[in-house]
Amino acid sequence: MSAELLINATPYETRVALVERGILQEVHIEREARRGLVGNIYRGKISRVLPGMQAAFVDIGMEKAAFLHASDIVPHTECVASKEQEKFQAGNIAELVRQGQDMLVQVVKDPLGSKGARLTTDITLPSRYLVLMPGSAHVGVSQRVESEDERERLKTIAAKHVDEQGGFIVRTAAEGAGEVELEQDARFLKRLWSKISERRKRARPCDMLYEDLRLAFRVVRDFGGVELDKIRIDSRDLFEELQSFVGEFVPELSDKLEYYPGESPIFDLYDVENEIQRALERKVELKSGGYLIIDQTEAMTTVDINTGAFVGHRNLEETIFNTNIEATQAIARQLRLRNLGGIIIVDFIDMQNEDHKRRVLASLEHALTRDRAKSSISDFSALGLVEMTRKRTRESLEHVLCAECSSCHGRGTLKTVETICYEILREIIRVNRAYDADQFVVYASPAVTDVFLGEESHSLAELEVFIGKQIRIQTEPLYGQEQFDVVMM
Repeated sequence: MSAELLINATPYETRVALVERGILQEVHIEREARRGLVGNIYRGKISRVLPGMQAAFVDIGMEKAAFLHASDIVPHTECVASKEQEKFQAGNIAELVRQGQDMLVQVVKDPLGSKGARLTTDITLPSRYLVLMPGSAHVGVSQRVESEDERERLKTIAAKHVDEQGGFIVRTAAEGAGEVELEQDARFLKRLWSKISERRKRARPCDMLYEDLRLAFRVVRDFGGVELDKIRIDSRDLFEELQSFVGEFVPELSDKLEYYPGESPIFDLYDVENEIQRALERKVELKSGGYLIIDQTEAMTTVDINTGAFVGHRNLEETIFNTNIEATQAIARQLRLRNLGGIIIVDFIDMQNEDHKRRVLASLEHALTRDRAKSSISDFSALGLVEMTRKRTRESLEHVLCAECSSCHGRGTLKTVETICYEILREIIRVNRAYDADQFVVYASPAVTDVFLGEESHSLAELEVFIGKQIRIQTEPLYGQEQFDVVMM
């Protein structure tokens, strides 16, 4: 599969697009003013212990205190076998930490919405082929390496470098790598850990000891397992920096780097800008005429599938099945593109055929195999819904690019003009009963005042008769539809 990385760099923002077969699959954005925290290591200070939540708040120098759960204080990684994970049981948080205690912590999730960053004491340091686990004697191999012979070979090589500094996880990118490359990675990680340990001795509480790579370097490191045809960069300075980085750490990608001096923006090559705009919309059109509706909320993301204009060629059941199969490919792409994580509920069009249900689930699982974020899918529920989870570490594309609407405050809807008019009339009655006023002036948006002077003028007149006082309507052009003021004169 042909794949390209397009890197658009400016002094204030870096954007990376992964394009496969000419279609945008992933977008990563990092702004200098809001650098991501995932992977950073801090000397944290416990600011508050919450036994009722089995968690603690940790001060790492951020505006919001970070969150450390009891289960994140014991060693655990996704690559450790489940039987070995069972050995580690989270203890009582009050016995594990105390207020004012210094701890070495690492960010595993960026602050999301109103929540602070999530931390772990299970420190990991990634490089090209290996992940160092300080203080561990374990050697694991990524589950994506399927060949048993290759897994055993990699495990044997990595085991040679395990010492008091820690153990290793062998990454997917190491498949086929030689012993020399793995040894170089192991030495680099051990040197890095030694430097972090030295900094910790001199650091004060809340100091950052290690900052993960900038986006462009991190993506090149982590996308090593993807068969890339080209990595195009539109900044000469960043291109030269990446040349040095790749030459030292990912030499096999050296001939893939390419400086893009084109007159048109690099993101116009594969219509990336327009794809990003479409990824912010609720509705996703399918080629057949069907469509998806994607709604992202605080608790979960919901995906609804509809046949739309697709009428099929045979019968209703076949039409529904084909729409659902097509939707699985679109869902997998949209989850990656929008970077949606957490709980995801998919409402496929109801199917009666059990074989069709199995094939739709299998299609969704297969479509997600290219997604680097870990996900798990449950079977169809009694209500015909598919529940799934996708690992979330950074904010979604919508949260990065958008802010809450100042008019609806995140509801996604506005009260109708009629509703606002009746609220104003009730407010006038309430104020009239509480205070002695000669007359009232209502300041409202143009849409509301138009209705008061038109179709609802009789309601206004009736209220004037009811309270025996004059009511004047004043237009405020800068008011939103739901804004109004009732002033006593």
